[in-house]
Amino acid sequence: MSKHHRERSWAPAPEALGADSQVIDNHTHVASVVPFAEEMNRQALERGQEPVPVYSVEQILDQAQAVGVEGIIDVGCELPHLRTAVQMALDHPGQVHAALAIHPNESVLHGHRGVPGPDGLPIKYQPWHETSFEDALAEVSRLARAHPDQVVAIGETGMDLFRTGEGAKDLQREAFRAHIALAKELNLPMQIHDRDAHQEVIETLLADGSPERTVFHSYSGGADMARIAKEQGWYLSFSGTLSYKGNEGIRESAAIVGLDHIMVETDAPYLTPMPYRGRTNAPYMIPYTLRALADALDLPVSQVAQATRTTTRTVYGI
Repeated sequence: MSKHHRERSWAPAPEALGADSQVIDNHTHVASVVPFAEEMNRQALERGQEPVPVYSVEQILDQAQAVGVEGIIDVGCELPHLRTAVQMALDHPGQVHAALAIHPNESVLHGHRGVPGPDGLPIKYQPWHETSFEDALAEVSRLARAHPDQVVAIGETGMDLFRTGEGAKDLQREAFRAHIALAKELNLPMQIHDRDAHQEVIETLLADGSPERTVFHSYSGGADMARIAKEQGWYLSFSGTLSYKGNEGIRESAAIVGLDHIMVETDAPYLTPMPYRGRTNAPYMIPYTLRALADALDLPVSQVAQATRTTTRTVYGI
């Protein structure tokens, strides 16, 4: 199949995990899976391919449970999505918990029209970007305080220098520092987004003092960074990128920090694990990544599943 006619359909469900191997998706965006699948469906129809089914949030959660993904942490990291994540947790008690923050790439847009954003790309300002960053973060704080049983983490926050200009870099760092302070104030774990910003993220964490429970979501560093994480007691969460060719450094990192400091996630609808990279991701795909993680550690799937579940529940108190 050519690059321009790649497979758009959902990947087949993995073999279900055993009763003793249930896991929790540490970081996902379930509400975003629905529109993402709708776009895949549109593209498939345009190319004369079979239509792609579009599942509801409830169906997506049911599919996950059917293969042994007993819970998820849904991440709201744009102002309109904060309430969405909380409401999903309210609607699915015990199965869904929420993490809230203003994403690094979003933080530079709030109240800052004219500050350099992603270099070379048009900036898509949305109506909610008229809200200042301070007011947007205040809404994160308000929801976290109002729903302590549902909101179990501040995140994803951090830095993303993939396409970011120098003017935005400083804004991202200040936004990151504000989230660090909030996580410590509320005594909540923090989920970190780190893209092409390893040095900047680590420097900021060490300078400000990291929250007691700091989790690198979709860990993208190598062995050297993992050693720093181990020294600091930070947690690493692994997504489908663990299974990608050339990511040996990510796979090595799991063994460095050890079983009691690793988690597993989808970051759906993105980062679908091999061999289905490029298709829409969803929490039901976790077993593929879990098996890749077990292979990297040369341990039984059940042992790795139990470890990630225990760590996830301990870190978030769920």
